[in-house]
Amino acid sequence: MKVSVQREDFDLGLHVKEISRNSKTGAVASFVGVVREVPMALEHYPGMTEKALNQIVHEAKGRWQVLDCTVIHRFGELKVGDQIVMVAVASPHRGDAFAACEFIMDYLKTRAPFWKKEAAGWVEARASDDAAAERWK
Repeated sequence: MKVSVQREDFDLGLHVKEISRNSKTGAVASFVGVVREVPMALEHYPGMTEKALNQIVHEAKGRWQVLDCTVIHRFGELKVGDQIVMVAVASPHRGDAFAACEFIMDYLKTRAPFWKKEAAGWVEARASDDAAAERWK
């Protein structure tokens, strides 16, 4: 399991290859979030952010068959088209891989301590993100 909060960009293909090495892996589901429309700055609380992400991954492992997982979230100044976040989940079965990947992303949006600022100011949490996370309870 890998959780990273970093300024640097990431290579999805490389990370998918890394988590696919287990002979029991039958499926890998992944998600990449990209900056759209306007540049942004992302801030986080070091230590607390990684802890929250690890807890989310641990919870996903308790719900589905997760053999391996990588979560990377960037921070700092990001421009339109930049990758922001990736989640990749390896599982014996596609249903578990898809569900765990979606769960991790939904919870990341609502539970991980990130703050997003666009040109117009700080961006508030969206009710749609909260609703997406609620369905997993």
